[in-house]
Amino acid sequence: MGFSVTGSHVVFFIASIIAAGSVSGIFMAATINVTISLSERGIRVQDLLDTDFTIINDNENIPISGSDYLFYLKNIGGNKLITTNQSFSIFVDGEIITVEKYNFTEQSIRPGEVITIYIDNTVISSGDHTLRLVGPNAVDDEFQFTI
Repeated sequence: MGFSVTGSHVVFFIASIIAAGSVSGIFMAATINVTISLSERGIRVQDLLDTDFTIINDNENIPISGSDYLFYLKNIGGNKLITTNQSFSIFVDGEIITVEKYNFTEQSIRPGEVITIYIDNTVISSGDHTLRLVGPNAVDDEFQFTI
């Protein structure tokens, strides 16, 4: 007895179900990977958006205390910022200031709060300058001032 037309249709039907299941599995795995990736990226973007700060000094009148210039840093983001010499880098006129030449009044700053940055006055001469503060998530702020 030979293989009938119905038998070959059944074989093709089963093969097409197996192929469709395989393709569906591949698409499902790809969709899950994309979903996870977008979710992680969304978390990183949210963290970046919640990290923001600004220098709020008067650019014509920089206060001095002893041998340090005082700059005021305000947290305008939604996250608490860790304010250490390891989490922030300071540049004056494009030159990095070594960690021994500046410090912060507090180890952290909550949203809306202001702290003081002390920068040794030997690293800033008289004249016009640009202070660039780079913090967590590579968020930065530039401040132009005159001494």
